[in-house]
Amino acid sequence: MRVYVPLTLPGLAEAHRTGELGTEPLVAYAVTPALREWYLSDDIEELEYAALNRAALASLRLLAADPDAPRRRVVVAVEVPDGAAMPDPDRGLDPAALGEVRVTGPVPLAKAAAVHVDAADAEDDVAAAVTALPAADDGDDDAQFVVDGAEDHELLWYATQEIPALVGLV
Repeated sequence: MRVYVPLTLPGLAEAHRTGELGTEPLVAYAVTPALREWYLSDDIEELEYAALNRAALASLRLLAADPDAPRRRVVVAVEVPDGAAMPDPDRGLDPAALGEVRVTGPVPLAKAAAVHVDAADAEDDVAAAVTALPAADDGDDDAQFVVDGAEDHELLWYATQEIPALVGLV
């Protein structure tokens, strides 16, 4: 099963150093029944893109918690065994948890299929989105517009062999 793990560049550097993505249970995003219902598509590529975007939003939240991290969203696409990623039943109806899964067991960085990272030209919009998150969460439409502005930037695709160069950005 493919899952999308939200990170920051320092988080990616830590995963590169340790060889593992975070600690158990790891929060990630995947094509879940709730995401399928919300997105209304049967196209698996579109659904995986939606899960990637949900992880990118979660990466914004990680950036909000780490003021020293470069303002670039990071998402690692990784393969985990079927059954290792499950939606949290207590958050099944929470719109903020669409596509969210908990991954049990270690998640080796070696299982990563790709890394998705913002380009340098997205940093100002990502920084503004991070600042606007609390107001957007409180229902401020103007702040939500700023948060959505970060989504105007497509995450760039990187092969796993490029991770050392990416962590050099930290």
